[in-house]
Amino acid sequence: MEPTEMDEDAPFKLPVAGQQPLVFGAIRPGDSAAAVAAGVAAGNIMRQEADAEVLDLPEASAEHMRKQQELMKEIELRRKMKATVVPTNDSDVRRMLRQLKEPITLFGEREMERRDRLRKMLADMGEERAVAALGPPTEYEMEEAEQAVAVPTTEIFYTEGSQQLKAARHDIAHFSLRRAALRLAAARRQRSDPDEDEVAAGEAAARQLRTMANQASEVGDERPIAGCAFSPDGSQLATGAWSGTLKVWAMPRLHKQLTIKAHAERISGLAWHPQAPSTAERPQTVALATGATDATAKLWSGEGKLLRTFAGHADRLGRIAFHPMGRHLGTASFDQTWRLWDVETGACLLEQEGHSRAVYAVAFQDDGALAASAGMDGIARVWDCRTGRNIFTCQGHVKAVLSLDFSPSGVLLATGSEDNTARVWDLRKRGVLAILPGHTSLISQVRFEPNDGRYLLTSGYDNTSRVWGGRRFRLLRTLAGHEGKVMGSDVSPDGAFTIATTGYDRTIKVFAPDPLAELDAQQ
Repeated sequence: MEPTEMDEDAPFKLPVAGQQPLVFGAIRPGDSAAAVAAGVAAGNIMRQEADAEVLDLPEASAEHMRKQQELMKEIELRRKMKATVVPTNDSDVRRMLRQLKEPITLFGEREMERRDRLRKMLADMGEERAVAALGPPTEYEMEEAEQAVAVPTTEIFYTEGSQQLKAARHDIAHFSLRRAALRLAAARRQRSDPDEDEVAAGEAAARQLRTMANQASEVGDERPIAGCAFSPDGSQLATGAWSGTLKVWAMPRLHKQLTIKAHAERISGLAWHPQAPSTAERPQTVALATGATDATAKLWSGEGKLLRTFAGHADRLGRIAFHPMGRHLGTASFDQTWRLWDVETGACLLEQEGHSRAVYAVAFQDDGALAASAGMDGIARVWDCRTGRNIFTCQGHVKAVLSLDFSPSGVLLATGSEDNTARVWDLRKRGVLAILPGHTSLISQVRFEPNDGRYLLTSGYDNTSRVWGGRRFRLLRTLAGHEGKVMGSDVSPDGAFTIATTGYDRTIKVFAPDPLAELDAQQ
């Protein structure tokens, strides 16, 4: 059909049935190859030859694409690692590494790190190569794999405790009720006393804290000092170092009184007994406790005599703490549990699970009713020591929680995290009261002032400690002076605003209000 000139006023006619309509720009079937050839010959269609120039990506785009590919490979490897099941028995892990002709252990490598290394190797090899190298899995390995990939249950379960634990919970309940009654009675008397002005007392404390200065400094050990703690009366300071050495110093001039080679490995936590006597009094009673990376905790007398060793954790210890009653010791461990030990008998009364990763710190409320545990899984849990229940879970930190402390009133809990923030939780409202984002590195220690809790101390790996006060915890003072990470700190109970810090630079520093600054302020 030849196209004809159409009249605009002419009525539009539908095509005859069975006839293909002609559309402007269309190519009739069968004419496509010829039409394309004609278009190329006329220069209307450009065709790229096989040897045509190919432009490379700009350098920035190529680098971005390379990084994107590496990231995707890393994500895929992590996905495979998550789905790869490896034995939990360390001897089986070593056997498989030997079959793969890999080193069965590396320098400084522990069991968990060895399992992760094996898991990464198997994920990178793939299933076929792994089976070829290790052989088909045994029935035991298949059962272990099925248990590992099983869907976890959310059902609440209870483990039957011993009669010793039941008696301990009974004693803790009586102790905590008496302590809480005394604390509430003192708070009522203070509130009804016309001479007590809470606001004025808070402002006076803030003025003192703003004048804090370094009053003493001492090289405390040949290796980094992991932590420090004041004695119950504030007259002594105990320090624990990576060398495994425990030292006791007389305050406020840091005169060394006692040196103990407590552990063969690094000390990770230490605590004074709540009723610890002076070094010169009752030398055979429990004064101090230490925990170390050798997975043991030890009790020491005031004269440095070893009284008892607690062994049972499957991995290194973190922080430790005495229960306020003085009969029990809490230890946090990288085996994902924290334990409660009987100080007199040495028996393990409680092995508490609840965290999905290592437990780094444990603390007790001053009344003795509650305990708190801090985990590398980014959460802190509050436990009722009288019933064993988990009554509150502090969720909000995006990285590991490394330290925690209860306020003297018992209603606030402070947590310090690897996400560079500290949080203050109100246990009555079950929520966050304040978020303190002042540090530029992880927070290694948090401490409330032990008498009335008017201020909070935080220490971090940014080489500083910070003092927060007021109802909303405003920053009052930054304590600088360490040349390395601040690894431990404590607030003295002497009521004189004395603070001690220890650090990676192997030094102990004591901070207190500057008397000259106070005189200048008065003038």
